[in-house]
Amino acid sequence: MSSYRFRLILPVSLIILLVLAGLGAVLGPFIQDFYQDRMVDRIEKEAETAAFAIEQRSADQELQEVVSALAERLEARLTLIDADGTVLADSSQENGDMSSRENRPEVIGARGGGEPFSIRFSETVNTELLYYVVPLELTEEEGQLLRIGVEMDELQDVYQNVWTLLIVSFFVAFVIIVALITRLTNELIRPVEDARRVANELARGNFSARTYEGVDLEIGELNRSINVMAENLEQVTKTYENQQERLETLIENMGSGLILINAKGDITLLNRSCSEIFEEDTAQWQNQLYYNAINNKKMIKFVQELFLKEEPIRRQMKWPSGIYIRHFDVHGAPVVGQDGKLKGIVLVFHDITELKKLEQARKDFVANVSHELKTPVTSLKGFTETLLDGAMNDEAAMERFLTIIAKEAVRLEELITDLLELSKIEGEHFQLNWDEVDYGSLAEETLLLLKEKAAAKSMNLETKIQGDTTAPGDHARLKQVFLNLVNNAVVYTPEGGDVRIKVTGQKENVVVEVSDTGIGISKKEIPRVFERFYRVDRARSRNSGGTGLGLAIVKHLAEAHHAELAVDSRPGKGTTFRLVFSRYPFGS
Repeated sequence: MSSYRFRLILPVSLIILLVLAGLGAVLGPFIQDFYQDRMVDRIEKEAETAAFAIEQRSADQELQEVVSALAERLEARLTLIDADGTVLADSSQENGDMSSRENRPEVIGARGGGEPFSIRFSETVNTELLYYVVPLELTEEEGQLLRIGVEMDELQDVYQNVWTLLIVSFFVAFVIIVALITRLTNELIRPVEDARRVANELARGNFSARTYEGVDLEIGELNRSINVMAENLEQVTKTYENQQERLETLIENMGSGLILINAKGDITLLNRSCSEIFEEDTAQWQNQLYYNAINNKKMIKFVQELFLKEEPIRRQMKWPSGIYIRHFDVHGAPVVGQDGKLKGIVLVFHDITELKKLEQARKDFVANVSHELKTPVTSLKGFTETLLDGAMNDEAAMERFLTIIAKEAVRLEELITDLLELSKIEGEHFQLNWDEVDYGSLAEETLLLLKEKAAAKSMNLETKIQGDTTAPGDHARLKQVFLNLVNNAVVYTPEGGDVRIKVTGQKENVVVEVSDTGIGISKKEIPRVFERFYRVDRARSRNSGGTGLGLAIVKHLAEAHHAELAVDSRPGKGTTFRLVFSRYPFGS
């Protein structure tokens, strides 16, 4: 803005300077002419006065004496010129030089009707003089003249004073005018400069900047408009930022994956859920072509189909994730602008893996329940029909068949009991009877109950208790957990194997570990061992009379106790189930 002020003040100053210089150029010569005319008038009067004095001299006075006396009084040079140009007397000619003055311009002008004065340099007095000639009547002869010469020093001094006065006056006027213009310019430019400053701040994004409004109508109105605009921009920006933050928070924290692809095929937006879905760092996909970034042929074909059809498409897809299969419900839709042109496409991924698992679990549950119930029912029906067909008459056969029927009835009862127990545990109204439980004593009690079963297989049962093993829990439900885990260990451990329960009291937890040297579980089967009716070795577990619901019950009871449940197993080496029970399940 200082350059703008300079560009405004400099031309105005130059114009004022030129105007004052032009005015001085006009006034200077005018004043010179004025003073010269006044001096000519004065000399004319002095010449006439001198001529009158000479004409009135007494008879005994010499012309030279009178001329010299008058010249001394008038401080001028007086010369008497005869009609033929001869000098009759001259106040400055003490040597008596009376040469002719007929060729002098003032004499010529006086005799010829021209200007009776002239300004020229006099070699006699060695200075510039103003000469003026008037007629003189000394005798009856006409043509006699009196010439008076006045030095120009006085007039030169007047000229010098005039020019000095003009220069000083104009300089002072110039300084005053420039100062006033500068002040006025500053007053006019300051609000404009302030408005420019605020405009630059607004352009840089600082919408909190404000300008001084002032009282001037035009500038004040401009600044008020800028302030209103700044306030509106600030409000709009805050609203936009709030909406942007909400949108970013929504996009980043939504459970579904989101990918936005522009019309050129570049990925312009994606959220962090995509990293979990595709199991890689999808942040590097930004601004890359989708077919270079996405390493999934099904997805690439799906995106190409969206670009071709330009209409919403919904499709369920699945792809492997380690040893598992993940399922996704993919929604794709084109993004069309107001001009009807395709701007890009948007992809939304819903992870329906758990839903698929639940659906499959439901199917498996129905199939398994049907199968598990069908086997004992078929046995009951078959042996009953055999007895009715005449086998009851054979006491030995009848006893053997009734024993099988009783065994199958017990098995059926156990299955139904476990189903009802599992249903009860999973119910929303299920509650534990919390009390202080000694987990070490419970482990020893469990081994006593299964001691005979283990002895039948020549197995070694051990307990190892360390520290304080008392913690809150439901004794009856925990007994179910221990019995199921230890019973599974006995069932899946070959004869002569080892089963050990280790209970360790820690500062904030009680850790229970049930280990065996059995057949083990493969890595891919570990996540499924807690599913209903899932058996690692179906033939062995069915022959042992198991229902396949024991570990499902263990899982739900562990969750009800807020315990952590983990499995560590190696095929052929054995399995360890680890439960961590908190001493403060409801918080400290």
